[in-house]
Amino acid sequence: MQLSSVAVTKKPSDIDLVGRILSGDMRAMETLMRLHNRMLFRTAHAILRDEAEAEEAVQDAYLKAYRNLATFRGESKLSTWLVRIVANEALMRRRRNPKPAERADQEPASEAPGPEEEAARAEVRSLVEAGINALPEGYRTVFVLRGLEEFSVEETALALGIPDATVRSRYFRARGLLRVWLAGGLDARLQDAFAFAGVRCERIVRAVLTLLGAAVAATTVAACSEKPPRPDPEAERADKPLLERTLKQGEFGRMSY
Repeated sequence: MQLSSVAVTKKPSDIDLVGRILSGDMRAMETLMRLHNRMLFRTAHAILRDEAEAEEAVQDAYLKAYRNLATFRGESKLSTWLVRIVANEALMRRRRNPKPAERADQEPASEAPGPEEEAARAEVRSLVEAGINALPEGYRTVFVLRGLEEFSVEETALALGIPDATVRSRYFRARGLLRVWLAGGLDARLQDAFAFAGVRCERIVRAVLTLLGAAVAATTVAACSEKPPRPDPEAERADKPLLERTLKQGEFGRMSY
């Protein structure tokens, strides 16, 4: 019997990933984004209900997370910590623009015509997404984390800063509303909701890495351009008598040790 030589890529632990990023490993930062992109986009979209705004919120959340990564102690999951950052960023954006653009005529997820199965699947996905977007805001965010990202009650409560009981009640109510909307079969239809296309994922990763690279380069240039402090003439004059006495003592061998 021959053993397979295919290597299995192990998901890095939160602490290991954070440590590598703090040491300057940008590949680790890229890994972090690819692991959490879909989850954070879904969270931001649940609050903003606008794809472009949600993408920008995710990018800004990654930049804030990078700047504050040294404060992550591993007391909660890294995913929970990131969700809280992106949720706060999305909420700030919504307060600045309280009426996000509602695009009922938005293009479906699948632009090119395909087989009947793909067309039917895209139609169901659009129906599920419309139902989730129609939920009240508090229910919608809880449902995305619990129903789509499979966060536990405790993780959802921690990420959103609300009590466990509120998470349970909102999730229960959200599922009830969606069941009515979809007339049953809810669980089987959730998998493809707000599918995170490869193009969008790459766009976010490249944008964040470009911004971080520019920030690091600017910091390096600033550090290299700093001039050494100019000597203080007053301090030099004050030290001159002491220097002369020291030299004289050295000449006559009277230095005390």
